[in-house]
Amino acid sequence: MQLGDVVAGQTLNVVDVSAQVTSSAAASGNSLIGGTEGEALRLRSSQTMRGDAAGSTTLTLSGDTRGRVTSVTQARANYLAGTAINAPMAVETEQVGHGDVTASTRLTGTDARLITGGQVASGAFGNTVALAGAASGANRTAITGKIDQTMHGDVRAITRGSPQYIPAPADFSSEAVANAVQASTGPSSNQDLAVRQASSGAVVEADTSIWAGNAWDLTGRSRATANQATFYNQGGSLVTTTDQDNSAQVRSAVELSSYDFGAATAAADAIGNNVVVGNNDIYVDIDNLQNNTGGVEASASFVGQKGYDAYVGANAAGNSITGYACAECGGDLNATNIQTNAGNVRAMTSTTINGQGRNVIAGSNAVGNAATFYVTGNGGGG
Repeated sequence: MQLGDVVAGQTLNVVDVSAQVTSSAAASGNSLIGGTEGEALRLRSSQTMRGDAAGSTTLTLSGDTRGRVTSVTQARANYLAGTAINAPMAVETEQVGHGDVTASTRLTGTDARLITGGQVASGAFGNTVALAGAASGANRTAITGKIDQTMHGDVRAITRGSPQYIPAPADFSSEAVANAVQASTGPSSNQDLAVRQASSGAVVEADTSIWAGNAWDLTGRSRATANQATFYNQGGSLVTTTDQDNSAQVRSAVELSSYDFGAATAAADAIGNNVVVGNNDIYVDIDNLQNNTGGVEASASFVGQKGYDAYVGANAAGNSITGYACAECGGDLNATNIQTNAGNVRAMTSTTINGQGRNVIAGSNAVGNAATFYVTGNGGGG
């Protein structure tokens, strides 16, 4: 149990750097990492974060930065990772977050010249469970058990900057997730997992705002999700039971601008509850319950004076599930799905070219409940 706040900060103030610039800041309330190889493991865990978790990075890059710029800022309330190799692993875990989780990155000043581009990312995560398994030869791996996650606090990720000149690919992103579960197993493996997730904070928000003077290949991305559960398997059965409930406001926003531009991409995604279940083998059994009462909003915009290509997209969903099995294996997919959405769902895009441009491609999609189940020839394609 973590009672107090956890804070991590990074500040860089440099001028005319000839080599790369790399920075990282990470704040984590509770973290547990474990695994087994060749022996059965029973993993029981209870994690509670009562304080806030905050990670921040401030970059002041004056003049020409000739090396690639890489910055990663993360904040987490509770984190658990487990790995099983040639052995079964049974998991029983509970994670509760009471405080707020915030990750922010700011590229300050207006004279930054990123000559070889870069990647700047902020990620805020309430509760996270990551499980992985693999087996070889006659051995088998199984991941089974129950996962319970509750996030009461707000979750925010913010990335902002105003660079002057970027004559190379540059990607700026933000991601906020209240509860996340990911389980991945390889050949000769199987999963049987039950997951319950609840998000009851005021907001889950991802915000990316970049204002550039001249950018040749500029991307701004944001993704906000209240509850997310992803399961993937390659060589055995995959059985999942998911129960997701969200009452938080989920917002994802990208504001992108460049006076001169080559290619500019603004993409925002917001989801209340999201489940993905995929098996590159025969048997899949899905029992899914999703309830969203919070508003879900995604907005993306781009403003340019003169340039070439602008791509702007926004996607929002109250509840979403995708399940698939391998057709070439004789796929057997069974699904029970109940989805209820009572929140407003909005997706908005805006594109303004004040001078001249070549291509403008924009689209928005908003849906209350989305469910897709199919069998596929390659275990993940269409």
